[in-house]
Amino acid sequence: GSPESVTQFRVNVLRAGLIGRLVGSDYKSSMIVVPLLERNPETNEPIDYGQLSDFLEDEVRSLQSDRYPIRIIGFAKLVGDLIDGIEVVSVFFAISALIATLILYLYTRDARSTALLVGAALLGVLWLLGMLKLCGYVLNPYSVLVPFLVFAIGLSHGAQKMNGIMQDVGRGTHRYVAARYTFRRLFVAGLTALLTNAFAFAVMLVIDIPAIRDLAITTSIGVVILIFTKLILIPVALSYIGVGEKAARRSLERGSASGEKGLLGTVWEKIGHCSEPRYAIPLVVAAIGLGIAAFAISHAYLQIGDLDAGAPELRPDSRYNQDVAYINAHYRISGDQFAVITATGPEGIRDYATLVEQDRLAWTLQQLPEVIAVESLGSSVPLITMGTNEGNPKWMDIPRSRQVASLAVNTATTNSPELLSGDASVAPIVAYLADHKAETLARVAKVAQDFADAHNSGERQFLLAAGSAGIDAATNEVVTVANYRMAALVYASVVVLCYITFRNWRAVVVALVPLVITSFLCEALMVTLGIGVKVATLPVIALGAGCGIDYALYLLSVQLAAQRSGRSLGQAYRDALNFTGRVVCLIGITMGASVITWAWSPIKFQADMGILLAFMFVWNMIGALLLIPAL
Repeated sequence: GSPESVTQFRVNVLRAGLIGRLVGSDYKSSMIVVPLLERNPETNEPIDYGQLSDFLEDEVRSLQSDRYPIRIIGFAKLVGDLIDGIEVVSVFFAISALIATLILYLYTRDARSTALLVGAALLGVLWLLGMLKLCGYVLNPYSVLVPFLVFAIGLSHGAQKMNGIMQDVGRGTHRYVAARYTFRRLFVAGLTALLTNAFAFAVMLVIDIPAIRDLAITTSIGVVILIFTKLILIPVALSYIGVGEKAARRSLERGSASGEKGLLGTVWEKIGHCSEPRYAIPLVVAAIGLGIAAFAISHAYLQIGDLDAGAPELRPDSRYNQDVAYINAHYRISGDQFAVITATGPEGIRDYATLVEQDRLAWTLQQLPEVIAVESLGSSVPLITMGTNEGNPKWMDIPRSRQVASLAVNTATTNSPELLSGDASVAPIVAYLADHKAETLARVAKVAQDFADAHNSGERQFLLAAGSAGIDAATNEVVTVANYRMAALVYASVVVLCYITFRNWRAVVVALVPLVITSFLCEALMVTLGIGVKVATLPVIALGAGCGIDYALYLLSVQLAAQRSGRSLGQAYRDALNFTGRVVCLIGITMGASVITWAWSPIKFQADMGILLAFMFVWNMIGALLLIPAL
């Protein structure tokens, strides 16, 4: 601890090239790097990241003080923090169920039917969890949203059945007969809606990203379960237990032309006039104008990938991301590694020409402001050659002699064995990036690909890309293509199933236009909130459209039936509005309230999904109520 020994230590650190690697660039911190095995060699069990994260917090971070803070980063710690975040989800689910129960009860004022609907929705969730267990699937941070969706969709269809039975009972119909009437009136619409949901979710299987495919499978399983628990179980159960007489009379009064009073009644009456030209034309023009403006914004500014620095899974102000920001600012390494793979024949990496090309690519990447540092054999060999020749800078070059170069390569790989494969045929050039924002990855990938296109030959190939940032860049390319393909498939499935249901192409157009406008508005909202299209947000359009078509199916089914019986368009829409419209409004609010709780999740992409889905659920409902009669 003497000044002399500290000075000598500083000199040794400089000689060893540890600044920015194990010692901070301001000499005020040092790093402990702990490589982890994938499995415990004693038990052969995989790492329990949650337990490891708890250990790091309890046994390591607890040692910090005001003078000596401790910062922890790395994949294991990130996963541990995600596990902690997922545990909060159960609280959100309880809050969602409570909100939905309260909204339903305030609407029906009938504890019996409210309890039945919520119980059936929870039963669907239990069936889903059991089926996932039997099929070998687990809920991950992406698919943990599925129970919320199954619960909300189940309430949506169940409320429509309950509303129909209530109105029939209010007219004096026996509960058993009322259940049969409602089953006949709404089964086709409900079945079509659920099949549309299932198809919309299943098309995500075309995306070659495992997390999205798991989400597609789990949501499809959940929707198939709803066919039994909602379309069949709820009418059967209501035929036995019925509904309260007061609630039935109130539902019938609410469904009559003069049922609503005050402001709500005025709004409902205005919506009933939306089929008249004086309201319809301005509504359609405004909606199309809004859709065009939203499309222009999304087309010009919507980006693919993450738009925030640090781990995108967590919020920018999370402790983990604060630790990442400190490490990136004081060290020449980061968790965002973009690796370009040099591939040759056996022992080909040791060739002078290959090492020179590696060094050139490393230098090219190093010139980018987004790159903190670059590590490769090509850039390490000159330093080792100089060091083995008394530190004379004249020797800081790649030796043309294969024997001398091989000695330098062996020395480099002694300390960094990950820089060379066993047969010396593969070696990475690793660029440490300041962040993994979409624009950063796109620029680095373009520079690396341009170099590869210009320098690939029969002797060597530069292959993109490995490392966490390389995988993110590749994922962004997949997402770019999948974004439009998935939207096209979702809407194609909606068109086909709607046409099978309505047998009328005009009805298909009327159902589809509000969905498309809401999708454009959602993308414009993503631009406003600084959310990019990525693995977490890519399914939102499919989920929102798949669920949003339910509103149109229920409204149009009743309207078309009334029109075919001889009623005018205005009278038919008022019938649909009084029979199912209020429940469409109720369910739009209930579904939005169920998923908006995710906005408070500590996991950022879950919060993003919650906000976007809530927006789509509510706006699809508003679009259906206003634009269907106007169109």
